[in-house]
Amino acid sequence: MTKISKAACIGGGVIGGGWIARFLLAGIDVDVFDPHPEAGRIVGEVISNAEEAYAMLTGAPLPPRGRLTFCRTLEETVADADWIQESVPERLDLKRGVLTQIDAAARPDALIGSSTSGLLPTDLQRDMRHPERLFVAHPYNPVYLLPLVEIVGGEKTSAATIQAAMERLPPIGMKGVHITKEIEAFVGDRLLEALWREALWLIHDDICTVETLDDVIRYSFGLRWAQMGLFQTYRIAGGEAGMRHFLAQFGPCLAWPWTKLTDVVDLDDALIEKIGRQSDEQASGLSIRALERIRDENLVGILQALKGGDNGKGWGAGKLLKDFEQTLWARGGDAAASADPSKPLRLVETKVSPAWVDYNGHMTEHRYLQVFGDTSDALLRLIGVDLAYVEAGHSYYTVESHIRHLGEAKLGQAIHSACQILTADEKRLHVFHTLRDTATGAVIATAEQMLLHVDSKEGKAVAAPAAVLDRVKAIAAAHAELALPEGAGRHVGQRR
Repeated sequence: MTKISKAACIGGGVIGGGWIARFLLAGIDVDVFDPHPEAGRIVGEVISNAEEAYAMLTGAPLPPRGRLTFCRTLEETVADADWIQESVPERLDLKRGVLTQIDAAARPDALIGSSTSGLLPTDLQRDMRHPERLFVAHPYNPVYLLPLVEIVGGEKTSAATIQAAMERLPPIGMKGVHITKEIEAFVGDRLLEALWREALWLIHDDICTVETLDDVIRYSFGLRWAQMGLFQTYRIAGGEAGMRHFLAQFGPCLAWPWTKLTDVVDLDDALIEKIGRQSDEQASGLSIRALERIRDENLVGILQALKGGDNGKGWGAGKLLKDFEQTLWARGGDAAASADPSKPLRLVETKVSPAWVDYNGHMTEHRYLQVFGDTSDALLRLIGVDLAYVEAGHSYYTVESHIRHLGEAKLGQAIHSACQILTADEKRLHVFHTLRDTATGAVIATAEQMLLHVDSKEGKAVAAPAAVLDRVKAIAAAHAELALPEGAGRHVGQRR
């Protein structure tokens, strides 16, 4: 799959900063140009939020973070990039001028995307010498977590450019959707604008407050939309007869005067003050940064829940996350590859996600097993039992586990897990994992596990091949020099 080698970002605000974070955390070097005097601080805060979110989002091994460089000129910024993302304020004259300047300075093969929320790419590419490489790449905030990008070409955009843009998004964990006809505001913002217009009327007419309106969304159809969108949700609402029945039953109401979608509310000073006052009350003193962190934690939890949908195969954005993680594992950026075999192998680094916390405010029981399972998986990749090996019909299955809970892991806490091989033979792999608080080194939990090498097609234990056994024996020999971990060999309830 084609990857982005180097990115350039023109503009480092909310959207531009999100793009920068998305590229950096995918291991891509990014050059940035933004004349704002606070650009470094703003971008740094966005990156910090993104790193916190990613630590909760996935235990897959992220590549080394890309290098961030702030440049003095636009020309210097775009000179070596193969993907250039423009995210300057939403003014046609400004964007057109910046894009024309980018076009003149960029490599002939560089792709140029605009983060515009609604301007037509045909209008943006009017003065460019190479308009065929300009397209709209419209993301959603926060760009580092929400994976969708609307890809829209103008009259002079080439089909090859659209294809290249679509191919370069999956390796950074994003999903491109090609909007085949350019239209102001594209698809997502058109839907949002319709809801926003109706919402403004409801506040204007004192039907409800901004908090009540938000509650209506987040406690009802917002939850449905997060995983099935609009049409699939209504298909289910049609019962066994499906969408045709739903349209037959509810279609006539479209002619009723329920909404004010075609009327424009007057955003006068009184309405602005009403919305502003109610919004301040709703925020309850929380800063924008605090609200962003809450938003990110909730999005992480939703994405992780969707990753387990459809019987573990993943659903919607969760399926995309699952696929992205598989590419991360396959890249070989695993921490296990550089682990020191002369001591327990430090294989998993993560943080306690909101989706992992129980009613006690601690990491819930089955998440400990997940982390220890991830540790075993990392060890297996280290000895050559990777996805290709499993797909070929062999693997190691865990046949016994003993977990001891010795401390507490709480929301946002940085934790890591290390593995020691106790014994190994042709079929068996006996391991001991230790989960620690990264900040203090305190032991939180341990897991002792026995794994069997199996022929998954035959459903029986078989000897591992020599290539795998050689790697296992090398680590086991080094670990034989280590002291036996405290707690190894204990059964449930046994006294120390």
